[in-house]
Amino acid sequence: MEFLQNLRQNYLTKFWKPVPAVIALGILSAYYFGITGTYWAVTGEFTRWGGHFLQLFGVDVSSWGYYKLMSIEGNIFTRVDGVMIIGMFAGCIVAAFWGNNVKFRMPVNRIRVYQALIGGIIAGFGARLGMGCNLASFFTGIPQFSFHAWIFTAFMMVGVYFGVKVALSPFFQSKIKMQKVSCSKNLPHDEVKVKNFFTLGTIAFILIILYALYLIFIANSPKLGMAALFGASFGLIIAKAQVCFTSAFRDIFTTGRSELAIAIIIGMVVATLGVFTYLNMGAAPKIFWTGPNVVIGGLLFGFGIVIAGGCECGWMYRAVEGQVHFAIVGVGNIIGATLLAFVWDDISPTLATSWPKINLLQSFGNYGGLIANYGLLLLFFIVILVLEKKYLNKSRNR
Repeated sequence: MEFLQNLRQNYLTKFWKPVPAVIALGILSAYYFGITGTYWAVTGEFTRWGGHFLQLFGVDVSSWGYYKLMSIEGNIFTRVDGVMIIGMFAGCIVAAFWGNNVKFRMPVNRIRVYQALIGGIIAGFGARLGMGCNLASFFTGIPQFSFHAWIFTAFMMVGVYFGVKVALSPFFQSKIKMQKVSCSKNLPHDEVKVKNFFTLGTIAFILIILYALYLIFIANSPKLGMAALFGASFGLIIAKAQVCFTSAFRDIFTTGRSELAIAIIIGMVVATLGVFTYLNMGAAPKIFWTGPNVVIGGLLFGFGIVIAGGCECGWMYRAVEGQVHFAIVGVGNIIGATLLAFVWDDISPTLATSWPKINLLQSFGNYGGLIANYGLLLLFFIVILVLEKKYLNKSRNR
């Protein structure tokens, strides 16, 4: 009993440190690829959700090229990506209730609503144009040795930079007036509510485990069951450690903080070796076109996530915590991804499908490609340190 009490107080209710959390995500993402044959990604499934929504109103999307590419067959309960996202939401719910971090919160003003929706649409469109978001074209895309992910990442950083410039403009600043108070106010603490929330979180935790076991042993769908378990792990970790890829790179330009960005690079270093091992065992990598689509997509995605205030992972756990702003970001992501699917047949020959798919392992040989990927990760690490130093020097000279 004392062990369970210590576990609850020291690990389940408290936030986790982001650095080891992101490294754990890198390890898990490599295993997820090896076991399910696909990588940790979310916006592809969001695009399918948009297609299913259109189908409800009689729109035939079966002839759309993007849905042929992404395969819209089945539903959220029969696709690996769909079940994984169910698991992610479950993990986010568990984390929110265990940490007593659930509170309904509306956007502070109308501008924030517009930011959330428009930024989410831009980010969703850019993510799918670039064949992935900060997962499939960054955190899990780079370890796949697909060169498109490196181009997307470079231009995502440029997009983040310009997004910061716009987001910090007077137009987007809060108009709420600060008020001086004469004394401090004690924050309410309802122990009964905390215990009830923890119980709800535990129930959600047990349910997702039972759902995964059902898929594995009764429904005879081991891949779907493992997707549910991995998804729950991804959701639990990002929520407990408050991992947000948007803030990781936005903070470099706004506060000079690089801790999370460096942790993400370390996570990719670990994931790269794991994926490399599976590829040598015969697994097929996910390689996409390296064309203008990743340049434009990266720019739009980086700009959009900063305007929206959250990325495809960040909005999920924040929406579950009751922050309506991020639920709107999620809706915007789905709209933007669906808009890309709508125009894909018109723009893809010029921007994407006529361009080569560059696999670093094929271009440089197995170990040459591994060294090239690690060399680029080292360069990325140096760039982060240079940007951090530049910000700090600029701050000292103000």
